[in-house]
Formats: sequence, structure tokens, C-alpha cells
Amino acid sequence: MKKILFSLLLICVSVAAFSQTDVYYITGKVIDKATRAPLASASVYAQNTTFGTVTDSAGNFRLKLPNGGYDLAVTYTGYETDIKRITTADAVEKNRVVELSAKIKEMDDVAIVSGPPIVKDGWVKYGQFFLDNFIGTTKFGQACVLENHEVLKFYFSKKRNRLKVLATEPLIIDNTALGYKITYALDSFVNEYNTEVSLYSGSPLYAEMQPQNDAQKRQWQDNRVHAYKGSMLHFMKSFYNKTLQENGFEVQYLLKNNGNDSAIRLKDYYTGLNYDKDDSAQIVEITPNMPDVIVLYTKEKPGDDYLKASGDTHTQDQLSIITIAPQKAIDIEQNGYYYDQNDITISGYWTWRKAGDALPYDFNP
Repeated sequence: MKKILFSLLLICVSVAAFSQTDVYYITGKVIDKATRAPLASASVYAQNTTFGTVTDSAGNFRLKLPNGGYDLAVTYTGYETDIKRITTADAVEKNRVVELSAKIKEMDDVAIVSGPPIVKDGWVKYGQFFLDNFIGTTKFGQACVLENHEVLKFYFSKKRNRLKVLATEPLIIDNTALGYKITYALDSFVNEYNTEVSLYSGSPLYAEMQPQNDAQKRQWQDNRVHAYKGSMLHFMKSFYNKTLQENGFEVQYLLKNNGNDSAIRLKDYYTGLNYDKDDSAQIVEITPNMPDVIVLYTKEKPGDDYLKASGDTHTQDQLSIITIAPQKAIDIEQNGYYYDQNDITISGYWTWRKAGDALPYDFNP
């Protein structure tokens, strides 16, 4: 039943209002890699958006997307998820074939062989900790409801002092503050207790909730704008459009010298980060001269909850740090999508705002 509901959800959210001149189509076929048989009702969607569809009885799909870049996710129950980066140029590929591999072993069997055993009462022991570090403890995060926590499996390693969380099915999250139902195909959630660092990855799909009245609709929109302002999505779109200062962002280099950190102000943000736009591909490339980039959002102060949690009661701006892997560049698409995301590490304020404050790429304030 859950798979059918997920498919219906995808069909509903694939309809959006945008100009035909600003869109492109991704088409293809989803098959079993071993048997070559078509997979009907496989879910095909652009991660972190409201755009998705399902395959027909022959495994074929056709997905309409606004111009820009995305991570295209293809999921099917009992199969490994396939994720590929796509952009407007991929619309020319008409014979795309997505091959999904069946999962060899059940999750619990794999855990027993290669890692710590499953925690039998994992939700009781670690459920709230997982919610706090995955969805978040902000005002919007606390308004989220996880519908199906029973699909979560918890594994704890005493030797490594590590908690790992996997899910047998996509998580269904109701964000009642922002008005989204999120279907999140969780790859994994890992918390290292020794370093107090939590990392998670997965493929989220957003669907608009139906407001009960105009007042709720206005409240959702106000909350979404609040979540958007100062976010990483806001920063990436502002950098792409060269509107950083107008939108309240300041950019500096972080200089680390034997434990003594200092900031280097940039007179021109775009020259300082080597802004380079490919007009034919509509992609902006960032090649920083230093690996650590400070991003300040000055139009809004950090909330009291963040100041209390961070222990820094004197911070006046929302300060985040982007660390880019050595000799790597970051490309930004016009919708704010950036890659390769594995080459970027985020710290500071942006890590405080987790899945409960996240917005789809197609959100337009």
C-alpha cells in the first residue's frame, strides 16, 4: 500500500505551473539490471524538488523540469536507488536506460555479518536523538511529524562509539510549519559520538500540502520565506545572480594559522572567488583561492535557540563556513543546485538548520 501511495503522490506533484520555454523533459526507461525486465511504477524524481513521476507498465517515464540542474533519483522497492546528475543538456538523450540492481540481502542480515547488531528497542533509545539531529530542533523542525518511524533500524557500535540508522522504506515527514509532505529515501544517518558529528544522506521529494484556509496558506508562505532567507539555497542563487550584497550576504576568506583563525575581507566577492559564468551552459563556476569561505547573513540575527546551543551569545550574524576540497571547483546551476556536493563541507549556522528547515529547489519567494 505504501508503494502505491508514494506513486500516487509522485503523479500529483509532477504538475507545476511554469513557462513552456523555461522547461525541459527527461525521458527514459527503468529496467532490472539482471533480467532486463521493465520495472513498472518505479519512482523517478528530481531530489529536493516537487517534481516527480512514475514509470508506466513498460518501465517508461517522462519528467518535465524547470531549467537548471538536479540529482535525478530512481527508486523501486527491493532495489538499490540510482542517482545521476542531470542538467538542461540531458534533454537531448532520448534512449536513456536506468538499470536498477536488486538488493542482495535483507538489511538485518547484512548488519549481522558486517557490523553491529540491530538495537531491538532502537526507537525508544535513539528515536528523539535521531529526530533532533536529522529533522532538527528549530521552530520548523519541531513542527515536523514522522509518520512511519517503524521503518527505521538502529545499529550501535560500542567499539567505534557510533550510531547508524537505516530505513527499509522512504520516510514520510509532514512539515506542518512549511506546508510540505516530504518523502525521504534515507540512505543512512551516522552519528559519531566521539566527535559529536552527525551526517546523513538521502533523496527527498516534496509535495505541497493543501491549506485548510487562506490564513494557513499565508502562514506557510511567510514561514517558507523565513526559512529561505539566509539559507544555502538563497546564497547559491544570490551568488549565481551576483546579488549577494543586495540580499544581505557578506563573503570572507578564513585564514588558519597554527590555531589562530582570522578573516580576510574581500572587496569584490565575485573576483575574490573567481566567478566564471559559461553563458552557453548557464553554469557559474567558483574556484576559491583558499579552501575555507566564511558566509555571513546580516539581515537577520541568529535565534536564541541557536545562541544557547552554540554557547556563543555574542554572535550578531548568521555565520556559516563552506570548506571546499583542495583543487576542486564548485559549479552552480541557475536554480541554485551546486555540485559536486561531496567536495563541500558545511559548518556553522547552516548545520543548525536541518531537514525541517529545508526547501525544494523550485521554491520561489
